[in-house]
Amino acid sequence: MSALGESLIFFVFAALAVLGALGVIALRSPVHSALSLALVFICLAVMYVLLNAPFIAAAQVMIYAGAILILFLFVIMVLNPQIEIGEGRLRGQRGFAGLVGLALAAEVGLILANGQLAPATDKFTPEYIAQIGHTQIVGSLLFTDFLLPFEITSLLLLVAIIGVITLAKRA
Repeated sequence: MSALGESLIFFVFAALAVLGALGVIALRSPVHSALSLALVFICLAVMYVLLNAPFIAAAQVMIYAGAILILFLFVIMVLNPQIEIGEGRLRGQRGFAGLVGLALAAEVGLILANGQLAPATDKFTPEYIAQIGHTQIVGSLLFTDFLLPFEITSLLLLVAIIGVITLAKRA
């Protein structure tokens, strides 16, 4: 595929991902927000394919667009959020969300300014990836360099499951 074709596909799916992300926060219905999130997950999977990472793209579709999104929809259906939020409380939450968004934007700016986004080594060349394979590289990195974030994520998912069970028993 030509560089122009890849760029065109990237920009189309990047725009769809941004629109989907806006839909997640702008739509009133939680089910519609979850479906917008599915659009974002699918667009990210396409971007992973463009980055020549088919294993990560397949994992994105199976884990996030499949399992995690189904879990979100299950929680939405179980809790049936029909709660009216007072305007004062909503205003405070929007202000807090805005501050968190500005802090995250400042962090991303600092990371880009310091050049910390660049890979630490040139170890993962396309030739090395073709020789070893995507799955083995991701697996070895997941259980060596990224073991702590992996374990923290598993604990967060466990807490979320316990929270859903607790809230479902109250209803």
